[in-house]
Amino acid sequence: MAVSVSGDSSDPMVEPNVIPLVDVMLVLLIIFIITIPVMTHAVKLDLPRESNQPTVTKPENINLSIDFDGSLYWNESSISKETLLNYVLQEAVKDPQPEVHIRADRRARYEHVADVLFALQRGGMRKVGFIAEPPTPGG
Repeated sequence: MAVSVSGDSSDPMVEPNVIPLVDVMLVLLIIFIITIPVMTHAVKLDLPRESNQPTVTKPENINLSIDFDGSLYWNESSISKETLLNYVLQEAVKDPQPEVHIRADRRARYEHVADVLFALQRGGMRKVGFIAEPPTPGG
């Protein structure tokens, strides 16, 4: 279809009228220019300040050893079964409560280990673990 240069009114108009489109775009641009500063106003917030708290150090572990004959060692010092409960009651009230690491000789009778576990439970110790030694090669 060819474009007519003459002013013949019977031919269809091929050139689009872009003036209303430009007018609408200019109006939208003015609206955005006016509304953007309103949207960028900062809102003051009162945020809490972060405070650095030192990490709580873990309490020392209690090493409780049971020898093959049933003798007890509280952190490498020898104690009797009667004083074990007194030691446990003193340690159980600490906050945080220390962990008890039980190391039993492999030749120790289960009865000795069960007595120690009963004393720890009766005293209120909640953190009890067993320490096992790896087997020696050839033995």
